[in-house]
Amino acid sequence: MTPSANHRRLRVGIGGIGIESSTFCPHRSTADDFRQTRGQDLLDRYTWTRADSDLADAVEWVPLLHATSLPGGPVEAESYLTLKDELVTRIREAGPLDGLVYDIHGAMSVVGLTDAEADLTEAVRAALDFVGTPDGRGRPMISTAMDLHGNVSRRFAEPIDLLTAHRLAPHEDAWETRERAARNLVCCLLDGTRPHRAWVQVPVLLPGEKTSTRLEPAKSLYASLADVERLPGILDAAMWVGYAWADEPRCKAAIVVTGENAELAAAEAEKLARRYWEARRDFVFVGPTGGAQECIEKAVASDKRPFLISDSGDNPTAGGAGDLAYMLGKLLENEDVRTGRVTAVHPGITDPVAVARCFEAGVGAEVTLSVGGKVDSNHGGPYELTGTVVALQRATDQRDRAEGGAYDRGVDMAAVRCGGLTVILVERRKPFHTLADFMGPEHGGLGIDPRTYDLVVVKIGYLEPELHDMAADWLLALTPGGVDQDLPRLGHHRVERPLYPFDEDAYDGGAPDLTPVRLAPLAGSLTGWLGGPLAR
Repeated sequence: MTPSANHRRLRVGIGGIGIESSTFCPHRSTADDFRQTRGQDLLDRYTWTRADSDLADAVEWVPLLHATSLPGGPVEAESYLTLKDELVTRIREAGPLDGLVYDIHGAMSVVGLTDAEADLTEAVRAALDFVGTPDGRGRPMISTAMDLHGNVSRRFAEPIDLLTAHRLAPHEDAWETRERAARNLVCCLLDGTRPHRAWVQVPVLLPGEKTSTRLEPAKSLYASLADVERLPGILDAAMWVGYAWADEPRCKAAIVVTGENAELAAAEAEKLARRYWEARRDFVFVGPTGGAQECIEKAVASDKRPFLISDSGDNPTAGGAGDLAYMLGKLLENEDVRTGRVTAVHPGITDPVAVARCFEAGVGAEVTLSVGGKVDSNHGGPYELTGTVVALQRATDQRDRAEGGAYDRGVDMAAVRCGGLTVILVERRKPFHTLADFMGPEHGGLGIDPRTYDLVVVKIGYLEPELHDMAADWLLALTPGGVDQDLPRLGHHRVERPLYPFDEDAYDGGAPDLTPVRLAPLAGSLTGWLGGPLAR
């Protein structure tokens, strides 16, 4: 893709802040939890920024700041302001820009704010309008790439020209989404297109484990977006399920259709919204479910090996604290596991003190540890564990994560065996999604192969691809925690009502108003999107 003979090379910034935050989790995220990328390292995140890309002749990519973190509790206000200020400052210092590829998640909560992404986006828009475009005409465009578990309030959507989101859950298309956002932006800039946006929220809020695209109705709903996108006059169609574990008014499903044809965009957005609403009762958990004890008993009795169990309520990759010992206690209550007749591995309980104790004791030592329950003490507190240290691993970074660095920070880990159970303790919150997460490096790694255990009990919701392929069978345990799948049990009180499933029968006499709001193109002279001229 090259600019026309009379068109200069575009200047397009890249930046954003991404995290999903459970407001029901007592953990607090800080700036240190974010992998912060700048300069060439930021450009190296993407394939379409490379010198051999077909976009190279058309675009000068301007790296700003990208910060991404493992999901967790709300971001502390000071940390958020530090990251926000740097991103805004870098935009202002970058000089005139034609646009911005805005790489975010969409479910960030910040202590003291009710719509963190809207707050950030307003500041980003103001900074872009301040620097203006290189030719001084029009306003810089923003193209946003998001997670489908993000939230899209009107306040957030209004300052953005283009919005798109993942279409797969698990998010195997994460990099494709980012590239689509970048290419849509470049196409609009080269063609001089300022698109209309049709935005509508749907009063439904469901957990990701009920909206996986592996199953209907999400599979067909998300597959239909490509068909909408192919219609003449439509550029993009996006659907968000929202983030279920934040108690904020913006949390609900949303649809945005973008294109040059405002009427068609609105019509297609309404169709998608109605299909989503009508399917609300058809969404089911992505796998068979049960309580912790029930799942353990079924797995022990099964002849399928390895049998995987998701400890879903304390899933750190959805925003859980990752330090609950609830499932640990349930596993050791089972006589077959406790006596070693059945083997199990349970990775990912966060406890830096316990890990340090294991390193002090060394491999082969017997230790008695107070494990977990120190961040989230609402579900049983610490568990007293006596066992043998069987493996230790010092922090080693991984740089091949699909999410581009949110999960790749190394942590110290210790494996402790008690009866048939091997518990993997971590100094800092860490997911276990791949075989490499368990095994570690060839030299100095834990060397634990989950495929050799009868039970593998992971702090996760739906299984990521490697675990899915590994599992001979699987159960989703509906355990307590900051990302409890039983939403009414959490006690939302700030979400906008009525809202399904909290208000099951609210619209039995009819349907909610799903007429999209038509957001006009952000074109024209350099005036503030709130109205009035901008100071320069």
